[in-house]
This record gives sequence, C-alpha cells and structure tokens, in this order.
Amino acid sequence: MTTPATTRTLPRALYRAEEVRALDACAINEFGIPGMTLMERAGQAAFGIIQRRWPRAQRIVVFCGGGNNGGDGYVIASLARRAGKDVTVVHVGPRDALKGDARTAMLQAEAARVPMFDALAPGAGPELAADLVVDALLGTGIRGAVRADYCGAIETVNTLGAPVLAIDIPSGLCSDTGTQLGPAVRADATVTFIGLKRGLFTGRGPALCGDIHFDDLMVPHDVHARVAAGCERLDATLVPALLGRRERDAHKGRFGHVLVVGGDHGFAGAALMAAEAAARTGAGLVSVATRPEHLPALLARRPELMAHGVTQPADLEPLLARATVVVAGPGLGTDAWGRGLLARVLSSNLPLVLDADALNLLAAGAVPVADARRAEPRWVLTPHPGEAARLIGLDSAAVQADRFRVARDVQSRLGGVVLLKGAGTLVDAGDGQPVSVVTTGNPGMASGGMGDVLSGIIAGLAAQGLQLADAARLGAVVHGAAADRCAGAHGERGLLATDLFCHLRELLNDLAPGAHAHA
Repeated sequence: MTTPATTRTLPRALYRAEEVRALDACAINEFGIPGMTLMERAGQAAFGIIQRRWPRAQRIVVFCGGGNNGGDGYVIASLARRAGKDVTVVHVGPRDALKGDARTAMLQAEAARVPMFDALAPGAGPELAADLVVDALLGTGIRGAVRADYCGAIETVNTLGAPVLAIDIPSGLCSDTGTQLGPAVRADATVTFIGLKRGLFTGRGPALCGDIHFDDLMVPHDVHARVAAGCERLDATLVPALLGRRERDAHKGRFGHVLVVGGDHGFAGAALMAAEAAARTGAGLVSVATRPEHLPALLARRPELMAHGVTQPADLEPLLARATVVVAGPGLGTDAWGRGLLARVLSSNLPLVLDADALNLLAAGAVPVADARRAEPRWVLTPHPGEAARLIGLDSAAVQADRFRVARDVQSRLGGVVLLKGAGTLVDAGDGQPVSVVTTGNPGMASGGMGDVLSGIIAGLAAQGLQLADAARLGAVVHGAAADRCAGAHGERGLLATDLFCHLRELLNDLAPGAHAHA
C-alpha cells in the first residue's frame, strides 16, 4: 500500500458523492479492480494510520454501519485482531442484512474472532473502554437527517473519551455540502479514499474532520481522468503559480494604484486596514478616500498612504481617474454619504472589490447599478454568510446549509466573482470554472477587521495585473496562510487583523518565484 497523503500533500480535485461513486464504478467495471480489493486497501490504509499515529492504542472499538463504510470498519477490525489488538465491533442494524463486499468483510472479521455487539445507546450494553475509536458508521451516501438508530451510536463515539479516526467522512457530516445533519462524530483524524469529498473542507467539515488523510487505493490515474471534478482545493502552493518575478528595473507605476473608499464616522480603521493590506501585498500606490476628520490619524499610522478627505461623490472624480482598482465598503456606512460614494464607484468602469456595507447597500437596493455592469460586472463580492443571506433573501442558517449553492446563486444573480467567507472559504467565478475551496486559515481569524484586510489583499493583487478570479483565489489563500503563520508563532486566541501584515509580506516574498525573502 502507498502511504496516505496528509493534509499538507492532498490532491486538488474535490468531488461530490455521486462523482466518487462514479470513480468507484469506473475502477471496478472498466479497470477490473474487484470491489473487495478496494475495501481491503481502504482498511489497510486506515490501519496503517492507526499504527503510525496511535502505536500504543491497544483497545480499539470499531463502530460499523450497514453499508460499505461499515465494511471498511470490519476490515480494520480484522487487521487489528491479527495484530494482537483488543478490538471490539459495535454494529448498527442487523448484521444479517449486510450485503456484498461489506458482508464478506463482516464474515472475515467473524472468522478472525472479533467480538461483535449490536448498536449501543449511551450507557447501555457492555461497558466499552477504548484507547482509540474507529467511526465506520455512515459514509458519503447520507443526505437527510441522521436516523435515530445511528444517533445513539454517534453519541457513544463522542462520549467514550478516546481519540477518533473517521473512515471516509465523519458520520453525520454531508460530504457534498459540509453541513452537519444531526449528531455528528467529532474526529481527531479522517482518512478518505479515491477522491476527496468537498464537504470535508467547508462548513462544519473543518471542525469535525480533524487532520485529513487521503489514499487513492492504487486506482489508476486514468480513472480520475474519466470523471471531472467540479471543485478544487486551494492552499499556499498557489502563490508561486500566480505571482511572477519582479524585474530588477521595476517601479511603482507597474504595480497598480488601489483606491479604498470607506471609513465613515467611527470606522476609519476599516478603510485603513484595507489600504495597508493592499500596500503590504505589493500594490505600487494606495489611496484612501474617507471622512476628512480621519486624515491625521490615518497618516500617523501609515504615512505611505495617500489620504483624501471626501464629503460628496464629486470629490472622488480625480481619485477614480488615477486608480487601477477600487475597494469599496470597509467602514462605508449606509447613510447618504456612503450611498453617494458607492453609487459613483459603481458607475465607473474600474475593477471593484466590494465588501461590508457596499454589499449591504446592494442587498437593500439603496444604490443604482448600471445595466451594463449587471451584464458584465467587473467586481469581486466578498460576503460573509450574513451578507450573502441578505443578497439573495435567505437567512444565515440557510447559507451554511449549502454554501456551494449559495455562492453559485449569488454569482448567478450579481455576476463577477463571489468569495463566500467562512471556514472553507469558497470562490465562484462562474463561466463553468471550478468552484475553489480555500484550505488555509484558522479559528483565530474570528475577529474584527479580517474581512477588511482580505478586501485590500485582493485589490492589491488585482492592481498588479492578476485577473479578478485569480486575485480572489490567491487573496483568500494568502490571507489564511498569513493568519496560520501568525497563529503558529503566537497562538490563535487574541489574533488581530493587523497582526497579519508582517506575515503577509514574508509569505509573498518567501513563495513568489525569484523573490528575495523578507525583502
């Protein structure tokens, strides 16, 4: 068996459950790999992870469901028994109802004299003691709410107090959407097979999966070529692919001019953070259009910025004439000042990054949008779930129930590039392009100002010549990666948006081709 890939070396392609089933069928029917062989390889891959990660685990409890996921669990139990482990299987449903390869695996476990019990409600049945729990209850087929007979087993898994390895996907998590469908297993690690499931990386997926491992079960590459994946995973390896080398005679005029419009009374910091993020990302010039009262504080913090006090939309005219890309929304407010400035920005022909109050004003219909912009808008919209809900008339819970569908709905209605923020940020650029799932970032980013920094990063990249879709993808990746570096150095709790700036600069210089690190 090959060594399973870890989170750091995962493939890029992400699949729906039906696409993974197509991969399975192709491997079995067109390439002649027996289903039982794939099941045995899956069990061996999972047991290999157990041996490497939990080598001292002696008491192993394997929870098996009624499908092929349960069959994988029986293979693991047989291997553990043969390795001298004290292993017990807890099965949901009647074992005599098992069919096909799963039944074969169960009979092999019986022949290996693995003790087996029917599903246990919390506190019922023989007392279970475990050094490790294997979750092989529910696989990728679950769509609706978790059935009652599985709920008790899942709750038992979570209350045994031992580390948990989930097989293919934590039980109770939807593999297509990342939605939690009732009680769900909280795994310390998840090993998934043949194709990565997109629900592992967004919504509740990152919270439930723990470390993700992948094994292709030695399926030929031609199998994956037969089934197109409509989604891709993005991480920091994207940086060198999109950022080119800077010529030695480069000057600021080559790297664009970002204009940040925002910072109503009490919110100057939002516009400042977006502007500084654009500068730290490498934009040649950065201007800020904000309330006149904010100019002294803004320039005291960052004198490299060009700060302009604006009181009415006409004040933007000379600034728009010099800009390459505009960020509108950070601290903009929703009163007459903000509405007027946003209306003028929208009437320009410049590429835009719209965030925060710009999105709220769009959702409320408070600003006019020219028909030409609706036909071919040149913008990146960066909503969090609440803003996305307002844009299409839902609530935040409905957004989180299917983030992929919501990102597509927003993109279909408003055009351009949609970046739906959250755990597993999504980037949907429409036009048949794969949806991107960003796998950098950490819970320390749940603090004020992070979205302002992201909008500035995207604008800074677009100013340097990246297409808006690439600027959004790379911007989200480096935003999360800078936060990961910061959390690695100082911890997640108490992470501030402005803490990202030095790490952002280091990251881009470390990874960009031909760049001088920390230059």
